Amino acid sequence: MATCWGSLLQDEQQLEELARQAVDRALAEGVLLRTLQEPSSSDVVSYAPFTLFPSLVPSALLEQAYAVQMDFNMLVDAVSQNAAFLEQTLSSTIKRDNFTARLFNIYKQVLKEGIAQTVFLGLNRSDYMFQRNADGSPVLKQIEINTISASFGGLASRTPAVHRHVLSVLSKTKEAAKILSNNPSKGLAQGITKAWELYGSANALVLLIAQEKERNIFDQRAIENELLAQNIHVIRRRFEDVSEKGSLDQDRRLFMDGQEVAVVYFRDGYMPSQYSVQNWEARLLLERSCAIKCPDIATQLAGTKKVQQELSRMGVLEMLLPGQPETVARLRATFAGLYSLDMGEEGDQAITEALAAPSQFVLKPQREGGGNNLYGEEMVQALEHLKDSEERASYILMEKIEPEPFGNCLLRPGSPVRVVQCISELGIFGVYVRQGKTLVMNKHVGHLLRTKAIEHADGGVAAGVAVLDNPYPGLRMTGARRISSESVSYGKDCSWKDGNRGQGR
Repeated sequence: MATCWGSLLQDEQQLEELARQAVDRALAEGVLLRTLQEPSSSDVVSYAPFTLFPSLVPSALLEQAYAVQMDFNMLVDAVSQNAAFLEQTLSSTIKRDNFTARLFNIYKQVLKEGIAQTVFLGLNRSDYMFQRNADGSPVLKQIEINTISASFGGLASRTPAVHRHVLSVLSKTKEAAKILSNNPSKGLAQGITKAWELYGSANALVLLIAQEKERNIFDQRAIENELLAQNIHVIRRRFEDVSEKGSLDQDRRLFMDGQEVAVVYFRDGYMPSQYSVQNWEARLLLERSCAIKCPDIATQLAGTKKVQQELSRMGVLEMLLPGQPETVARLRATFAGLYSLDMGEEGDQAITEALAAPSQFVLKPQREGGGNNLYGEEMVQALEHLKDSEERASYILMEKIEPEPFGNCLLRPGSPVRVVQCISELGIFGVYVRQGKTLVMNKHVGHLLRTKAIEHADGGVAAGVAVLDNPYPGLRMTGARRISSESVSYGKDCSWKDGNRGQGR
């Protein structure tokens, strides 16, 4: 996709002045991170990295991503309820991947005891890149769906004002008006609110499971503040706190420091390094309770790479979503190539193809949080090591998405202002609430665009690789209706996690 801003990117002096104004506006709007030096304190903060200009996104692809989000919500919910599918799909993975196995063991324990919660809440984000076809046209392809701790809904609610300001400084008021309204934090909070109401205890709290060192706290506070505006109180606790002070009563109601908990919102617990023996015990306690977990353990498992790969098999979507051919077609249209590495002929063939054309594939482990994927020579070395080992079942192969690069400035604290070639990843936030077998809420609630320089293979915003961005709606495609900020804003309805060429939390 070509850049929108042409000659503006050629004037270095103007870019530096614009960058100064953009950074000041970002700080004023609350586009903030704690510093690397003091990740547990808000005494000194900095702006979260962002692009100087919004980046072009074809209107039709943006609309397609929004249109399919409710389908993905239903799919994740369906997978989470299908114990036989989860067990069969993950059977080879849990033999070789200890983290997935530990999660699965908790899932089996909860199933055996009986699931106590009756209301289920999903706050997810489906991430995409724009594959460049042979004729140069872009196509929407899903990288992954994040079912736990899908981040940056709060900061994404604050960045549109920054880019509108930059364009207004340039007297580009018509262009500024095209920056889409976006408020994911309000929509995510609405899902938590609905779940809290259905829990049915007016004095119960929301428990946010947080990391002790959390640079991205302002992103989380945006959702907390929306809940407090509805008179719903949030307490932040670590897994260690739950282990020490959490308890269940005879009805498996969850109490923390003597206060009843209605909803548990995980912003931790998606990587092996976040679990000690004590933390695993705390996770089991939470899962056994009748509190509404976001996500519950089944939904976290539904977001694994192995499940994503199995969903791409012909017939699987039809089995999970029977009698819904249009939904299946919309979902399948976004799938990239995904390949199993289980022992056997199918896995052997996938490895052979990847070794023959390594630039066309990405090797992905069952990990979230960014920086885990392998590319190029690293992937070749890993596959040569894994090809005769059952350990290969803990990975999948994915087609490498190749978007068309474009120019922009990536603003980071302490870095010079310069134009670099970039690629973007678009995320759409989805919310669903199910009571028993009835879906009582299913909606999209906003978007997140992250952009990075093309030389970076993997990593996210919190890691200092990707930066926050906003989509600038671009050229329409044949048959696509006009898109407007109202049609995709909230009212109409950390980190860049693992993905492909530059995909992480």
